[in-house]
Amino acid sequence: MSTKKAPESVPPNPKLNEGLIGISIYMGGESLPSSTEVQSAGSAYRLSRKVMKHEFALGGQLQHLALLYTQALICQTSQTAVCNQHHSVEQRFCRWLLMCLDRVHSDKMAITQEQISHLLGIRRESVTQTAGKLQKDGLIAVARGSITVVDRPGLEARVCECYAAPKSANACCQRPKQADRPARIARDCARPPTPALTCGLSRPTSN
Repeated sequence: MSTKKAPESVPPNPKLNEGLIGISIYMGGESLPSSTEVQSAGSAYRLSRKVMKHEFALGGQLQHLALLYTQALICQTSQTAVCNQHHSVEQRFCRWLLMCLDRVHSDKMAITQEQISHLLGIRRESVTQTAGKLQKDGLIAVARGSITVVDRPGLEARVCECYAAPKSANACCQRPKQADRPARIARDCARPPTPALTCGLSRPTSN
């Protein structure tokens, strides 16, 4: 999450089992001007900076996966910038909610409307209005400190194309099965680049 002098923040990119924190370690820098916030309970592995740099320099599969993830992150960040510029608060809210739920593998997320307004960089009143409209339409159920998706297909129908665009890039980072790993890596490398992997941008639609 990137912060500014104003109270709002730049919307972050959700991460879970397809990603990692601290890409500056292997990209040649020491730190980034951003912070990381845990939104949902879970477990994670921690690797020392020294070990990460050493393993990355060996040029093995860790380097390959780390670079694939960095590419996917760039795609997602670019798409988020397009979405923030061209799409409505409702579309952005739906996209963020679906992206988070994809990573917690659940239809329910523990979070407050105040946190959502901070994460999306919008007023809390806008979050309340948008969530209320989606709940009235039977797509979500809002409770104190949580949101549950009741009709996922309906919610996906309301989201902009920015939700689906980066998914092909994120798919490259998923850990393949042991037996299929070499073949899949070779196949992914030989596959012609798609627009999402090339620039991370999907042509926005006017609303």
